[in-house]
Amino acid sequence: MGRCEQCIIREFSSLKALTREELQTISETKSHFIVRKGETIFMEGDNLNGVFCIKDGFCKLTKLNSNGKDTIVKVAKSGDLLGQRSIINEEASNLTATALEDVQVCFIPKKEMLDYFNDNNKFSLLVTRDICNHLKDADKGLADHTHKTVKERLAIVLLKLEELGGVEPDTHALNIHLSREDLANMVGTATESCIRLLSEMKKEGLIQLSGKKIILSNKTELKNLAQ
Repeated sequence: MGRCEQCIIREFSSLKALTREELQTISETKSHFIVRKGETIFMEGDNLNGVFCIKDGFCKLTKLNSNGKDTIVKVAKSGDLLGQRSIINEEASNLTATALEDVQVCFIPKKEMLDYFNDNNKFSLLVTRDICNHLKDADKGLADHTHKTVKERLAIVLLKLEELGGVEPDTHALNIHLSREDLANMVGTATESCIRLLSEMKKEGLIQLSGKKIILSNKTELKNLAQ
């Protein structure tokens, strides 16, 4: 198990504000584990006793809606911290985290996180800023669902997935592999409608499809569509 003070992943989260001594303390108390594809890291309603740092891989964060179905609200990547708001507000998790592939996760106990949140002003500022950014993204997502067409929202999601995960070096396909059902869930439409729109985008030369893989072949037009 790697040491936190030597881990490059911390540079992508609020953990970068911690001192070397604080990171060394976390290294002594954290645990590291692998969550297999399709398994949950935590469930909506769970009382979290710490935060989860995604060391490698992607997971989806979902919320149960009034119809009893999960809605994907975010895709988390390497470096993201999950559960910060829950432990600061001392409330149960309002989301479920599920691995989209085999994911390496580090768990940092609540006590250390709260101690440093209270004692390290730079750290608490970055945590607060991170939470605010999540809320801003949620507001934008709500506005997009209200004012954008389904096709425009699909373009937004495809571009966002490339921004988050990049592309495979050999095929240039999106690195984040979502099922058509999950993709439709993020867009906010039926799976059949999503499949039809993907075929339409392929005919228009905006994307290429290779099995379940998606390649963004005309990002300029996709960006125009997304705007």
